Amino acid sequence: MMVGSLNQIIDQVSKEKSIDRSVLVDALEQAILSAAKKTFGAERELEATFNAETGEVELMMYLVVVPDDEVTSLARELPESKAMLIDPDVQLDDELGFQLFYLDKDHDRAQEEDRKYGDILKIRTARAQFGRIAAMTAKQVIMQRVRDAERDVVFNEYKDRKGELVTGITRRFERGNVIVDLGRAEAVLPVREQMQRESYRAGDRVQAYVKDIKRESRGPQIVLSRTDPRLIEKLFELEVPEIYEGIVKIMAVAREPGERAKIAVASRDSDVDPVGACVGMKGSRVQAVVQELRGEKIDIVPWSPDVAKFVCNAIQPAEVSRVLIDEDNQTIELIVPDDMLSLAIGRRGQNVRLASQLVGWRIDIHSEAKIETMMEVLGQKLSVVPGLDESLTSYMFKLGFHSPDNLLNAHMEDLSSIPGINEDMALQIQQIAYEVKQQREADARRAKEEEGRAREAAEALSAAVLAAEASEKAQADNSADA
Repeated sequence: MMVGSLNQIIDQVSKEKSIDRSVLVDALEQAILSAAKKTFGAERELEATFNAETGEVELMMYLVVVPDDEVTSLARELPESKAMLIDPDVQLDDELGFQLFYLDKDHDRAQEEDRKYGDILKIRTARAQFGRIAAMTAKQVIMQRVRDAERDVVFNEYKDRKGELVTGITRRFERGNVIVDLGRAEAVLPVREQMQRESYRAGDRVQAYVKDIKRESRGPQIVLSRTDPRLIEKLFELEVPEIYEGIVKIMAVAREPGERAKIAVASRDSDVDPVGACVGMKGSRVQAVVQELRGEKIDIVPWSPDVAKFVCNAIQPAEVSRVLIDEDNQTIELIVPDDMLSLAIGRRGQNVRLASQLVGWRIDIHSEAKIETMMEVLGQKLSVVPGLDESLTSYMFKLGFHSPDNLLNAHMEDLSSIPGINEDMALQIQQIAYEVKQQREADARRAKEEEGRAREAAEALSAAVLAAEASEKAQADNSADA
């Protein structure tokens, strides 16, 4: 490596590894300088420079001329008497440079230098070992620099791909993480970013979302995700030309990976149905996405700037009777027909939970029967307020103040602005609402306690039955043995 021109080697490595030539030249200079420091002493003033014309790294050592009786470091200073032997015209404080030859083909020049300056510079013995040390050090430094440069190339290639969809091949597994080959780089699909129902084998194709790219000492770490909601956006962008072209836009995504997702879409063109564009002919487009997500159900709903309309779309397939919006607390109360309550809530509350994520507001759902019962109880309690007759109470309920929470969350100005209700009446109404809420919470606690006691009693009874059966079996076994 150290013999002959290095230009060809540098050019070849630069081309094969896609590394800038200046990076390799700098690595070579630093390698020679590092080896020289180890050989001749770290305190010496040394300089390594690559000569592109000769294809060699030229090494220079510099010494400052000082009076003989003021020499403090022979590694950096040269006594005036010895400097005069080298150059009779030298002056104090002049800096003399000496080229150090270390390549095999420079053997004659090195010997000539030793004859002239070896005793003066005290470097003859060190120079004899320098060629071998320089070669080994240069090799190590350049290999490390090449590895670092390769990592930088990969990082620079992928740093702008964050947020994109990539496809790779599963190569191996590390503590549950899947290592994916992307071609020029490897990426990791962490356990937390994998869908629970998915399993992988070596050689499987993996399509994932680039969630993050981290620069680490071992190289850039590309973090993939199969659970990120933005994965659905990218998959639809791949399947739906209208989304790719910007005619249809995905406004919001809510997702429980592997189970169900909801997306809200809007169209910039009134002639283009956003939901129909995403569904495709006979559901072909949405089915392609569902298939890639291993059967994850996807609800596509039209987005609307009107929050009330949007939440009704988001809660589909359930129908909504009334919508009450509390903008201050960003809460929406939905009243649905009794037979729609379970459909609106969904299995384990999944439908309302996804709808809440999609809209970005908290959603409370009540059945019509529950609201009627609540209004009946509340109406009886409010009948004691002077001046608050049944018609006024009914009107207040129609305005949305039909539950203790609604009354307590309302501003005093809102209640007192209702025709027929003054500030004193509003205060009494909120006080009664507070008492009703406290009573309901106490009843709920008692019911929970009774349920717990009943469960404990049932468990105790079950344990007693099992114990009795075990005792009877033991007696039977003893009788049989006798």
